[in-house]
Amino acid sequence: MHFKRLFAIALCAGAALAAAPALAQNVTKIVVPFNAGGATDSYVRLIAAEMSKLGVQTIVENKPGGSGLIAAGYVARSAPDGLTLFMGSNSTMANNVVLFQKMPYDPFKDFAPVSHIGYQPSLLIARANAPFSSLKEMVAYAKANPDRINRASVGAGNITNLAGVIVDRTAGIRTTHVPYTGDTVAVQGLLSDQVDTYVGSLTLALPLHQAGKLRVLGVFDHKRLEQLPDVPTFKESGWDIEVNAWYCLVAPAATPPETITRLNRLVNQILESKEFAERAKALGVERRGGSPQDLGRFIRAEYDRWAPILTELGLAKSL
Repeated sequence: MHFKRLFAIALCAGAALAAAPALAQNVTKIVVPFNAGGATDSYVRLIAAEMSKLGVQTIVENKPGGSGLIAAGYVARSAPDGLTLFMGSNSTMANNVVLFQKMPYDPFKDFAPVSHIGYQPSLLIARANAPFSSLKEMVAYAKANPDRINRASVGAGNITNLAGVIVDRTAGIRTTHVPYTGDTVAVQGLLSDQVDTYVGSLTLALPLHQAGKLRVLGVFDHKRLEQLPDVPTFKESGWDIEVNAWYCLVAPAATPPETITRLNRLVNQILESKEFAERAKALGVERRGGSPQDLGRFIRAEYDRWAPILTELGLAKSL
């Protein structure tokens, strides 16, 4: 009996040791469809760091390209265990459905909403030595020089491109679209004079604008930004255009409801922190939150908002 007990204890110990590596691999991964270092990536990394502090070890994995199709498709096919999340946005969760003829995922069927996490007013940014210094000057220049302005984006289906398309159609101008794989490389394109304009965020634009290396021409929000009080909105300049970027977390569709609830509570706890609020503001991000049901309704409303606009612009199933 003594030998059998020792043998049983040894087996249990061995099993525990064998299980240890598996437990160590229980790391939650947030997949971001852009390059590392951009505004969105920086914000998600803040959330991931706070999740790790609260006991859920979390990393960020970047899968740029394909207007978010690559990253979204990857997460949609991942195990529904709560360990792989996707950072969704306007493009991946709403606009892509309208724009692309073939989709590797369905944002409404293949994902379970976790939480809305943030929102960023979009800015129209120009290289410092561009031959225009205001929205009205840019439009006048573009009308006199069709297709001469090279306009950067981070993908055809991304808001950084769609905002530019809407400006072109609304103002009656033509610009040339130049896609990049992320915020940082698009901004580098501006700094190196490869492109003339880019629809970006406050995170990267503000310090470069203040240093005179780039020039913010206009704000796509309904109000001027506190950090850029002298930069007008598009509406103030004569064009009724409002286009902003929003971000959320979603999981593969079959993820258990109790796992979704746990993740939602964790994320909302982080978003409600005063310290986190200050860090988010420094990045130019306004926090959001709420229930998974709130996010699901929001995504559907955004699709309903953008689908007719994109169709009217002649962009439906154009990619």
